[in-house]
Amino acid sequence: MPRLANKTILITGGTTGIGFAAAQRAIEEGARVAITGTNVQRLQEAKVALDADVLAIQADAGDVAAQADIAKAVAERFGKLDALFVNAGVAPFGPLESWTEDAFDKAIGVNLKGPLFLIQALAPILANPASIVLNGSINAHIGMANSSVYAASKAGLISLARTLSGELIGRGIRVNVVSPGPVATPLYGKLGLDQASLDAMSAGILANLPAGRFGDPREIADAVVFLASDESRFTVGSELIIDGGMSTL
Repeated sequence: MPRLANKTILITGGTTGIGFAAAQRAIEEGARVAITGTNVQRLQEAKVALDADVLAIQADAGDVAAQADIAKAVAERFGKLDALFVNAGVAPFGPLESWTEDAFDKAIGVNLKGPLFLIQALAPILANPASIVLNGSINAHIGMANSSVYAASKAGLISLARTLSGELIGRGIRVNVVSPGPVATPLYGKLGLDQASLDAMSAGILANLPAGRFGDPREIADAVVFLASDESRFTVGSELIIDGGMSTL
């Protein structure tokens, strides 16, 4: 039997990269899937590409009011939710002196505030049992230059998984984290760097990767499927680091 048969999963940021790969894997494993995205065109393209009866919801991951709208759309379509993959995020990098309050607020809003209020909004329709998977980052554990705000937002998300695990486990809701290292996704193209700078950045990252390559989005998606499935029913408040050995150096 497929590992997510008869389950419904919501994947935020499901139009590209890890989120899209997770949606593909969830469908392969028999799940009913809802995805969110900010860009309407990419959202519709993802819905078509997934070739399934996917619920596509346009929403800003950092907008608190939008999280209630997401929960309403999921409830109207599916009634209940068995799994949630909080994947939507931004990865702003920059030196200390470059940060502004607006940029800080956006990063924290999308990566930490939005997820908290999404979980709050979805709590009434989460099944018992249910699984929440948060997308953290290896940057929360290593001192990479220029990653201060991004790393702090992901560290907060990882902490949230532990505290919410203690709070929600009595309702049958498990909360866990996947923390990827460098993964080949379109996210790197959104850093505002020219191609030469991106190439230099990639070379620097590869030099510190024992695996010798970037991860594939489906490798992270496989871990999400495990944590969303009943196979991980005794896994609570845990973090699965998938970084090609980057954190071992």
